[in-house]
Amino acid sequence: MLCDVRLFNSLTREIEEVVPVDGKTVKIYSCGPTVYRYIHIGNMRSFMLGDLIRRALRFEGHDVRWIMNITDVGHMTDELTDTGRDKMELAESDEGLSAAEIADKYTKAFLEDSDLVGIERADLYPLATEHIPEMIAIIDTLIEKGHAYEVEGTVYYDVTTFPGYGKLSGNTLDRLRAGHRQELAVDPSKRHPEDFALWKVAGPHRALKWPSPWGDGYPGWHIECSAMSMKHLGERFDVHTGGNDNKFPHHEDEIAQSEGAVGHRVTSIWVHGGFLQMGGQKMAKSAQNIKRVTDLAEQGVDPLAYRLLCFGTRYRSEMDFSWEALEAADSRVKQLRKRMADWAPAAGSIGAGAKGFDRRFRSAVAGDLDMPTAVKVANELVSAPDVPDGEKYALLATWDQVLGLDLERDARERWEPTDEITALVAERDTARAARDFAKGDEIRDRLQAMGLEVMDTPEGTRVRPR
Repeated sequence: MLCDVRLFNSLTREIEEVVPVDGKTVKIYSCGPTVYRYIHIGNMRSFMLGDLIRRALRFEGHDVRWIMNITDVGHMTDELTDTGRDKMELAESDEGLSAAEIADKYTKAFLEDSDLVGIERADLYPLATEHIPEMIAIIDTLIEKGHAYEVEGTVYYDVTTFPGYGKLSGNTLDRLRAGHRQELAVDPSKRHPEDFALWKVAGPHRALKWPSPWGDGYPGWHIECSAMSMKHLGERFDVHTGGNDNKFPHHEDEIAQSEGAVGHRVTSIWVHGGFLQMGGQKMAKSAQNIKRVTDLAEQGVDPLAYRLLCFGTRYRSEMDFSWEALEAADSRVKQLRKRMADWAPAAGSIGAGAKGFDRRFRSAVAGDLDMPTAVKVANELVSAPDVPDGEKYALLATWDQVLGLDLERDARERWEPTDEITALVAERDTARAARDFAKGDEIRDRLQAMGLEVMDTPEGTRVRPR
């Protein structure tokens, strides 16, 4: 029995069913990394959210397209006012590399670290610098529609023209104005203190700049995601993810830009993940409590144990990190893999006793990604005396499509072919040597039906568990 996947919508403050607007494919956009430094495990928890949503939807039979952007320009050191220095330019100064070299270096590191914690590759990783024309087109449209204005080469969004501003974060214009009254200085170029930059004029020494109708300049951080999400997913898509810190100003401004440009709602469900804390502090460079995924591996911990550790806290909640909890998760992952290896010879179909566990697991995952309950169900299955070992193996292997813990790793390494499989492999090699390829294909199909991957090598046919 398939379950309807439901997620908490930060915009409506309600749990809603994910229903593709085109009736076919669920389209997801995730705010990705700013690639000017290494990504820490707190960031990885946010990026894991998009991966988990895609896994949950595919688990229930949905077709999914997932896009995660790469920010390689425009993210300023002061996120609230979109001022200060571009983080990519700071990295250039620090490392003596070009912006392109910086972006390439840290994008590769991000993808490698993502692989280690079981984040499957997105369908596309668009770069901000490759979408400047799309950003300019949206800004031009916003000016035409009266949502934006230009002052000496910089273009600002006039937030008073968008009545719904603040509906995502709760930072309404009245509340923002109260905050601005406490400030000593406000940019005099703006019509209103709450307005934000869409395009910024380039200074005389800036290397990252592009020509535009308003002169040489560069985009603001927020316009990037409006351009990339709508180019690759269309003007209506289903899910947008990010960390809680993205709600304001980034996602609030993105809503104003996108909806102001196209005149209608763009994203159906906004999903935000909680912070990772260490010792009660948000993990951040300024707090000097950064841990990379590679740091975990250097300590002898399987990075996938961090993935299991994250499942112990609901994604919307703050999560406390400790080495003790991580080591316990590491032990548990290794125990599960050992049990799976022990059960592998008896692996079979899922019977009536196991189906009850399957319903509970699916219900938890589909119910706003209740991974603590899903893990609890998995642990109960492992110790259930009335479920045969072979069914336990089959069910956990299926659930691992969502869990992503590589639970069959030890079973694959320990696996040895049965006499029947060995005989079929030999028969196939004989058939292929005799150029009886029809017979060889028939045997290949039989081996694949037994759950095996069939590989043709110079030494002959090789098989292993899929």
